[in-house]
Amino acid sequence: MQYPWPAVDGAELSYISRPPSVDWAEHTPRGLALLGSTGSIGVSALKVVEAHPGLFHVHALAGARNVALLAEQASRFRPAWIGVLDGAAADAFRGYNIGYSPRIVTGQDGYAQLAGLPELSTVLSAQAGAAGLRATLEAASAGKVICLANKESLVLAGECIRHLCGRTGAVILPVDSEHNAIFQILAGRNAGHVRRILLTASGGPFRGWKREALAAVSPEQALRHPNWSMGAKITIDSATLMNKGLELIEACHLYGLPLERVEVALHPQSLVHSLVEFMDASLMAHLGTPDMRMAIGHCLAWPRCLDLGIAPLDLCNSGPLSFEVPDENLFPCLPLARRALRYGKGMPVVLNAANEIAVELFLAGRIAFLDIPALIKDALDGYEQSGAPALPDSNDSMSLFKAVEKLDADTRCQTAARAECP
Repeated sequence: MQYPWPAVDGAELSYISRPPSVDWAEHTPRGLALLGSTGSIGVSALKVVEAHPGLFHVHALAGARNVALLAEQASRFRPAWIGVLDGAAADAFRGYNIGYSPRIVTGQDGYAQLAGLPELSTVLSAQAGAAGLRATLEAASAGKVICLANKESLVLAGECIRHLCGRTGAVILPVDSEHNAIFQILAGRNAGHVRRILLTASGGPFRGWKREALAAVSPEQALRHPNWSMGAKITIDSATLMNKGLELIEACHLYGLPLERVEVALHPQSLVHSLVEFMDASLMAHLGTPDMRMAIGHCLAWPRCLDLGIAPLDLCNSGPLSFEVPDENLFPCLPLARRALRYGKGMPVVLNAANEIAVELFLAGRIAFLDIPALIKDALDGYEQSGAPALPDSNDSMSLFKAVEKLDADTRCQTAARAECP
């Protein structure tokens, strides 16, 4: 049996991976590792799993520092494996009476071990930030089906992950709501039929503000997203539009399209999750209630379509749908992301690392909101002026990971130093 798959152009694969095997598509229960199970994506994923008993079997959960929630999840799903950040978190986890004794692993190596477990077929990669790369690479090396919520994996190592998918048969199913919308629109379509992709963005809480007002924005204001309930880091990224910049890079790697054919449109209602324009000038959109269970359930259960308990979208009473061109002078993170992708080499790594540390500093009250893009620009300028050393060949995933890890750490240190001594 063949299932619809996006953007295949003759013998050349435009989408990042080929479809999963028929055996994976039809076999249940589907063995899962949920990496980032205590974050917003992981919590929503476990709601999907719990609502459909018999369809999934949770082999591993990983939750970094939130051991109280992880222990509660473990007592409900009883996975054989648990992943936490470090030894202190492991000791804290052991202090909870969960009724059984799972094996506990720690750190990036532990997460990678979970991602490659032979007894499972499917990995939800939902760690936050660059920390998710190591496990995503391991899952791809092991030929797993990867439900990818960690966009940074593709920002940092998109070419390497494409190569691994081609070599091992690993599969990428995109969990980001925008990329999942595009994935569904393109199912069964030929890559040559696509003119451009339009990623939608809510515009965050500061759409339409003046620059002088943004200078005084507090972390509490920036964390009030108008439509979505997300973690702190991604909520700040939404407020700066860096989230859309990272998704733009992700889209280019996922769908094999050049930067010029991926655009961003502000859509404050967040009901149209993204659009695709075809060569005949037709536009196809994916609409739905803003609930991440929709994209998560689509990936975890693919090719099934599950009842997820989401309230249907009532278009007759949802009000008008509007679209705007983003103000890139007001929100410069979007053009900074384009610059990083165009330049290539390690600049996307620098972009992401500088953004992650800048967001941490902003949330801690140590820099202003407008300092976030300023610090990122300084980091990109510094990298370009340094001679921009190339990263190792993408065929060697471990060498590439080590180089990315070093460049990430160096950029964080340099960006933090710039923040202290501008």
